[in-house]
Amino acid sequence: MKVFDNNPKAVVIFFYLSDLKKAVHVMLLQGKTIVLGVCGGIAAYKAVALCSRLTQAGARVRVIMTESAVKFVTPLTFQAISRQPVAVDTFDEKEPSVISHIDLADRADLVVVAPATANMIAKLAMGIADDMLSTTLLATTAPLLIAPAMNVHMYTHPAVQRNIALLRERGAHFAEPGEGQLACGYVGKGRLAEPEQIVQLIENIFRRTLSLKGKKILVTSGATIERIDPVRYLTNDSSGKMGHAIAEAARDMGAHVTLISGKTALSSPHGVQLVPVVSAQDMLEAVLERFPEMDVVIKAAAVADYRPAMQQPRKMKKHSDRMTLELVRNPDILQTIGERKTRQFLVGFAAETDHLEEYALDKLRRKRCDLLVANDVTQEGAGFGTDTNKVRIYDANGLVADLPLMSKREVAGRLLNLVAERIGAAGNDT
Repeated sequence: MKVFDNNPKAVVIFFYLSDLKKAVHVMLLQGKTIVLGVCGGIAAYKAVALCSRLTQAGARVRVIMTESAVKFVTPLTFQAISRQPVAVDTFDEKEPSVISHIDLADRADLVVVAPATANMIAKLAMGIADDMLSTTLLATTAPLLIAPAMNVHMYTHPAVQRNIALLRERGAHFAEPGEGQLACGYVGKGRLAEPEQIVQLIENIFRRTLSLKGKKILVTSGATIERIDPVRYLTNDSSGKMGHAIAEAARDMGAHVTLISGKTALSSPHGVQLVPVVSAQDMLEAVLERFPEMDVVIKAAAVADYRPAMQQPRKMKKHSDRMTLELVRNPDILQTIGERKTRQFLVGFAAETDHLEEYALDKLRRKRCDLLVANDVTQEGAGFGTDTNKVRIYDANGLVADLPLMSKREVAGRLLNLVAERIGAAGNDT
């Protein structure tokens, strides 16, 4: 506080900002029911501080502890702080009118697991429900925030990382563990994120959940297929991971999401209306049918620019050393909806190999996009089929955001935050 000693006004501002920050916490968390799952690890003591901060911010915290967790912290501690009963045993039913784990799962606005052990992460990934916490986790449809805490070698083990990746794909949020001295004596990544960081992530989840509430968003994803004959076709390397990540993130932010998807090996995201298509023409028709009622259209699919002039009814046989295949141009879906848009907010994608900014801005202007997401697919981690991406986001005035390499789910969140800000500023209410 030395810096403020000779400036009383600064002291007033300092405390005003502190009170304002607390007011924001209360505004976001007031009345929210947060189920806090506590697993057995030395970091369980931090969950006490987390429970206290959430309670002070106005949240109703319902704690579920594993039997291992009670070896580190007593249920009475959490009960005293939360002023709510603490659940440990699945079969300890105190209220005859409800089944406890189903009631907690249904009431939750958010479920937080902190600390989350490798064992609990594996249970959740595999769908195992053999105690109060894992059973509740399997039954809830609320957003899920997982805060891992474990030995550095456990955290980096391929099995643990695979389970974390699977849960991310399903829409779980993660509080990345910190690096430093661990209780086991090792130095590395594995420390539970600090309570303040977890609270911030919780607020961000609720903020995002509200930001697109009620909006109708259409996302295109995957690759289109253009048939040559019954056994051959033209396509591209798109996996659909980026488009599916956007659809899932938009769903978590409260939007009504329609996902029009071409070829992909990904499963349909829960809570999203899936419209499967095959060709560029199929995708165009599906988009145009739904376009008038949409608030936002995000065109992340990799659509074939050309198709065979004739599709052969039977398998083509080899007759010579060379074959000429005549191609005709496919309709440009992004340009078509750009020309027809009235109130819709339009986001396009551009996968480039060179002159990224030049091509991106040209595409944005020609096709009347509000935002355009461009990536250089030659960069490591930013091409087709990867779980990560490195993108630049442009509007008509130029570069808006230059995002570093991050998971596609994180890219989706950052993009949708921009969309939410802009449609909010424009007053495009449904």
